[in-house]
Parts: sequence; structure tokens; C-alpha cells
Amino acid sequence: MQYSLNEESRYRIEMFDTLREQGLICQSGEFYPSVHYPPITMYKTSTDDALLASYQPPHNRLFSLYAHIPFCLKACAFCHYPVKFLSSDREMDGYVDTIIAELDLWRSRLGVERLATRSILIGGGTPTYLRPQLFRRFFEQLTGRLDLSRNTQFTVDVDPLTLIGDDGVERLSIMREFGVDRLTMGIQSLNDETLKRMNRHHDAAQALAGLHATHAAGFTNNIEFIFGYPGDTIEDWQAVIEQAVRLPVEEIQLYRLKMIPYGDRTAPISKNFKGLQARLPEVPEVITMKAVAHQILQDNGFNPNLTRVFSKEVRHYSHYAANQCCQLWDQIGIGQTAFSSLRDRFLLNTDDFKEYYASVRGGHLPANRGLVRTPEEQARWAVILPLKNMAVSKRTFTARTGMSLDSLFRPKIERLKAHGLLFENAHTLGLTPIGRFFADEICQQFESTRYIPFPREAYSDGPLNPYHDQDEPDSWGPPDSDGPQPAFDAGQPDLGVEAHAH
Repeated sequence: MQYSLNEESRYRIEMFDTLREQGLICQSGEFYPSVHYPPITMYKTSTDDALLASYQPPHNRLFSLYAHIPFCLKACAFCHYPVKFLSSDREMDGYVDTIIAELDLWRSRLGVERLATRSILIGGGTPTYLRPQLFRRFFEQLTGRLDLSRNTQFTVDVDPLTLIGDDGVERLSIMREFGVDRLTMGIQSLNDETLKRMNRHHDAAQALAGLHATHAAGFTNNIEFIFGYPGDTIEDWQAVIEQAVRLPVEEIQLYRLKMIPYGDRTAPISKNFKGLQARLPEVPEVITMKAVAHQILQDNGFNPNLTRVFSKEVRHYSHYAANQCCQLWDQIGIGQTAFSSLRDRFLLNTDDFKEYYASVRGGHLPANRGLVRTPEEQARWAVILPLKNMAVSKRTFTARTGMSLDSLFRPKIERLKAHGLLFENAHTLGLTPIGRFFADEICQQFESTRYIPFPREAYSDGPLNPYHDQDEPDSWGPPDSDGPQPAFDAGQPDLGVEAHAH
């Protein structure tokens, strides 16, 4: 039986059509996530030397670190990232050697013996696909080059199947030994038929076995689910979330299925779109799925923390995401397709494995795309990332741009406030509860016309068409890469308490 929606959930569903008519959402209802700015597929070619020529590290030489392990057992139908399947031990050994060599190149460029980290994420691909012996060597080599004295969280993306059996027990033990305290498990569904359509290599029972193993080992657990998948119904999705809220987890994260590529690979599901189109839930069904999930989560004590992440306690959140996207602190990425998001620039590593190995062997960081942001791009970046994930701290915005948010984007901000989508006070610009439900589209209001995901004619010509009010300010202030740092720079993240309590 379909979940009995409360008044707030029904209002969110009704607002979808209203906001589409007003131009906030494209008329087709297609979805494109606001993850980075500019979007990750839109960077021009460049070199590591050009991108880092004028870079000034933070005063405290403190970074978040991402390491990418691109190996998987199978190709998930929804994945937009290039990965390697059924790789040999020799290939995986060589990759680990190369990613550590890339870290050494960063240490040399920064002039540090050990890279000081504030948070770490090991992602993929499937990091836990590495056989235990190589898994241990990777952590030994990685942590031996890091200063972890101020690191507040160490997260690894895991696959449930790799945590079952003797090898799984050993991998869990290795992660505990090297200080990993939080795991993100992309279960994606607890419906066996959906998992088959996703081409996942585990069933629901194996996913639960892996999850219970991580819980028994004492990790904080974040589990992820995708909604709007072909063949799924609202009732199927409801059953998944009703089961999820009873599991031993601290965080539950929701993703809407992305059909438009947002990485360096077109997912199999997008290539086969015509064949699947008849089985895709209609847009109103997808929005209802989202509203149903939000209500079930909140009815069971899981409240929104970072956008699209629900937790029972505010303290359970991704420090890596908050540091990079809310505080806009410097983050270094190593590995094929990894990115480095720095205070005034962005570097994106090659997706080509041969080019990746050749660059590192030649003494170059493997970044082949990126951007040193102009003052305009800096200001847009400093609004979009924190607004999408939690809220914009005006103090942080000024520290990262040298400008005041009180004098920028005023027509857009005032119009979004008038429509009940944003709130603002002296310290914070944030999304209202209904604004959070449409966070991606609201953030795209602040994108330059160069990067808005759909053409102007794809939107209704209503008051919230993102192409409105695109006149640039007469004078963008200069970005101040080596400029003021907020007082909280060396401490714990300022998560915008006022915004969070709203």
C-alpha cells in the first residue's frame, strides 16, 4: 500500500509543476545534478604546470585528500565513470604504485615531507576490490606519506560483496588498523529485480550481510540508494526505504538516476535509453518517489543533514564533502579521473589510463583539464557549492572571494526568496525546506549562461527562468588566493548552524 503522504510531502509534489511553469525546472523534467562549478564535463584542456603556476597553498598547509581506485567486478548500468573490470593482480599493483607516485609529486610541489590532511575519502570504482595484501600495502604507502594529526575523518567507499567471508573480514581489519572510521556503501537498492537491472554483482541478502559486518566492526555507515530506476514503481521504492530505516546505519543518502552523463563515460543505461524509455518512471512518479522517501526517513528520525543525506544525529556527516563544498577548503585528488578542488582553481585528471601512467612516470601530475577561476567564476563557485550542500556562510564567501554576497546576485536572490525557496539573514544564505527539495535547480540559477545545463528554450519563460538576470556586475572584485582566512580555518568546520536549524 502506498505511503500516506502528509501535507508537506503533497505540497512538494504539487510545487514541481508550479516551479516548472515558472521556469525553474526545464519543461521536459530532465535532471542534471549541481555537483561542481563549472560542471565536471565542461573544463577545457590544460596542463598541470599551467594550472598550478600561480597557486598559493593555504597558510596552514592543510588539505582534504581523495584517492581514486578505478577497479570493479562488473559495469553498473548507471555508472558514468570509466573503470577497469576483472583486472589482473599485476595491473592493480602497478596502479597502486602509480597513485602513490602521484602523491609524491604533490608533496614535492608543495614542499612538504608529509601531506597534512583534515579529511580523507578513498573512492572508486571499488577500493575494497583490491585483494587484502595489496589493500594493506596501499594503506601503508598512503598513510606513511600523510600527517594525520589533524585529520577528523577517514572514509572509504566499499562494496558489500567484498566485505563477506575471510577476505572481507581481513579488509575490515585493515581499514580499522589504519584509522578508517566511516564507510560509504553504494547498495543502490534492496530489491533483487532492480539490482539485476542495475547489473549489480550482489543481491539484497549479500548487501545486508556486508552492512551487518561493517556495523559489527564498529564503523559509521552511510548507505546510498538510487530512485527513478527503469522498472521501479513507487511501491517498490517505498519498500526499499521502509527497510533501510530499520538497518544499523547512521546516514542514508539518496540519488536520483542520472541519464545525462556527468563524468568521463556514458553509462550503459544512457546508451540504451531508447530501449529503456518505456520502463522509466514518469517524472511525476520520480518526484513522488523522492517525497515518499523524504517523509519515511523523517518519520523514522532521519533528518536532512547535507543535502540528500539524512542522519539521526547532526554529527554524522561527510567531513570530506563539508570541507570541500561548504567551507571551500583546498582538496587534492589523486588517481585516474580524480579532481583537485583548490581555493581559486580546479584540476581534473585524465580519464585515459595510458596517459595517466605516462604523465606520472614523466614527473607530471596527470591533470589534463581545469580552470583558474576568474573573479566571476569564483563568486559563482562560492555560492553554488555550499548552497547545494548546506548553506552559504557570508563570512566564508568573503574570505574565498574578497567580495560581499550582500551586493551580488541580488535580483536572483530576492526573487528566489519571494518564491519561498531561499532564506537569508545577516550571516547566512540558505535553502528553505521546499528549496532543499529542488536544490539542484536552484543552484543552477547562479550559473553563467555558459554552463546552464539546458538551452533557454527548454525552460518556460517564467520569472524563475535561469537565463533571467544574467547581466554581470559592473566590477567583480579580485579573487584573493593568499588573502584572508576565516578564524575557523584551522578548526572544525563551520556548518552554518543557523541554516541547519532553519
